[in-house]
Amino acid sequence: MKGVILAGGKGTRLYPLTKVTNKHLLPVGKEPMIFNPIRRMVEAGVTKILVVTSTEHMGDLVNQLGSGKEFGCELTYRVQEDALGIAHALALAESFAAGEKILVILGDNITTGSLTKHVEAFREQPRGARVLLKKVGDPERYGVAAIDEKQVVRIDEKPEHPESNYAVIGYYLYDYRVFDIIRAIRPSARGELEITSVNNKYIELGELTYGILEGEWTDAGTFESLQYANKILLDADARQRAERLTDE
Repeated sequence: MKGVILAGGKGTRLYPLTKVTNKHLLPVGKEPMIFNPIRRMVEAGVTKILVVTSTEHMGDLVNQLGSGKEFGCELTYRVQEDALGIAHALALAESFAAGEKILVILGDNITTGSLTKHVEAFREQPRGARVLLKKVGDPERYGVAAIDEKQVVRIDEKPEHPESNYAVIGYYLYDYRVFDIIRAIRPSARGELEITSVNNKYIELGELTYGILEGEWTDAGTFESLQYANKILLDADARQRAERLTDE
């Protein structure tokens, strides 16, 4: 299995911070934001990783991340020249994936939870896709999953009356057919290729399974969520230091 981190976009909700650097290089806890998805992938045994970003920030990301040796992985880079949606960015990973299954993380997703059991479950899944869900207090802000015991049966985008509290968050696992599906979908009303359209196709096929992400999670795309991301990582770091002192 290979990994894809989508780190494009202009980060307009975090202006003026993002006038001087890529959103995914903003500090979260004690490290740049993008370190978290890389570390979660490597922890789960996914060590060949493609980073997709925008033209103006490619140099900054390469300078910060290098070859990936620091993380115990091998990093490759691709440029998304036009911001035409998450699925459009993912399509740039086709040659990199080379027919293997892929783990996809949106670069502003921060979690203290492990992805290992979800990656292992998808390795055993013969075909299809898998999304990670998280129980949230404000599901109307997200794509909300209607689920049965094993599969996602419907995703409602920002519903006024959510059927559940389980939001579809930025962790996705796909088989090799995802690129054929992206080629077949049409742009949304805002002119983008939406990842929800991809997920809905797997639902039509009856092949979209799910897992519940444990631990703390947020997408650090707003000032409020960036502050929360800092809190959960600093708190986790403090707990780890306290545990080490206890062991000593």
